Amino acid sequence: MPFFRRRPPFALMVINGALCTIAILVFARLSYGLVLPAMRDGLGLSNAQAANLSTVNALGYLLLVMVAGVFAARFGGKTSVVLGLMLVTGGFFGLAHASDFVPILLLMLVLGMGTAFGYTPLISLLANTFPHRRGAVIGFANSGVGLGMLLVGLIVPAMTERSAEQGWRDVWLLFASGGLAVLVMSVLILRNPQDHASTARPKLRAKDLPVFRNPHVITVGLVYGVQGLTYIVQTTFMYSYALESGVPALTTGHLVSMMGIMSVFTGPLWGGLADRLGYSNSLVLAMTLSLVGTALPVLWPIQPMFVAHFLILGLCISGLFTSILAASTETVAPHQAAVAVSFVTLFYAVGQLIGPAAASLIIEWSGGFRATFAATSVVLALGVYLGHRSRRYQRPARETCAGLAD
Repeated sequence: MPFFRRRPPFALMVINGALCTIAILVFARLSYGLVLPAMRDGLGLSNAQAANLSTVNALGYLLLVMVAGVFAARFGGKTSVVLGLMLVTGGFFGLAHASDFVPILLLMLVLGMGTAFGYTPLISLLANTFPHRRGAVIGFANSGVGLGMLLVGLIVPAMTERSAEQGWRDVWLLFASGGLAVLVMSVLILRNPQDHASTARPKLRAKDLPVFRNPHVITVGLVYGVQGLTYIVQTTFMYSYALESGVPALTTGHLVSMMGIMSVFTGPLWGGLADRLGYSNSLVLAMTLSLVGTALPVLWPIQPMFVAHFLILGLCISGLFTSILAASTETVAPHQAAVAVSFVTLFYAVGQLIGPAAASLIIEWSGGFRATFAATSVVLALGVYLGHRSRRYQRPARETCAGLAD
């Protein structure tokens, strides 16, 4: 049918992308910490069992993220995204009715698998559908993270406090309903992109190199690894560092909320900026801002510097994710984009595994958080250097701007 062969309007695609991100990433992974207390109490789980559920979810994502990229390259990004949505929706429905630990463990694994099959193929599909506006479309899709966390933060506590026994099950049922609605929408709207190889000719052609040997993809992957390591340390320990430095808990909580709300709006803005500056150029800019924002409370651990930290990171975090994901697909052929995004995401996942363990060792050794964030600043400086190196492979920004009308 002609309707299913035409490329949908840009606005419709990015709205669908943001909703997919909410269902696949926010509901299936990021919301677990909010559902956990009521779920743990309702099922009588130990803290170790609750931690194992989170670990299995992350493991399902890590183990299958590369498989998902190859699957999307072979069968199409839309098929992979739809499969991911089916997995997470089924997982939500199962969690709403399960009562034993082993079935719940398996269902959390299914959620991680669904995220792997849905998120990175979605990013590569959007990037290839609008190759000259990939920064903007990825930025809009990633704005779903901030919006989703805002919704989850408002809805989940209210539902779990209303009913200690049934509230957390109602949350999973709500997530299942949302996942089903997004699944239907995606089947109708998403399209596998046409081959734009004739219009996008970067300096380095992926058809001449496998993704795993592409120096630009490897460099971007290393930057993503730096981002994964430093971001997880920031989200895990900066709140505690601020409290240790004398910032009131209520003030710090408001600063964390401000950072999340800002990311909803800055993602699309960074995407448009990246399309004009070049993805590696915007990556260097965002990484430099992140370095400055992280170093300020290390140099001066006082309240105004923590305010500046959360403000600057609210401005640049979305820019980092958007620029990295857009840059990862810039020098590969369209059919390899899903594999490239999955490949660089491996670096990110490894960084997130290393970060908390390394930070905990430094905290134990130093007796505080300042040394941890000093080390984080050094790692971010390495990220700035790697981002600068990636610029040698990027397509000139004027070529990007010339195709914005596409």
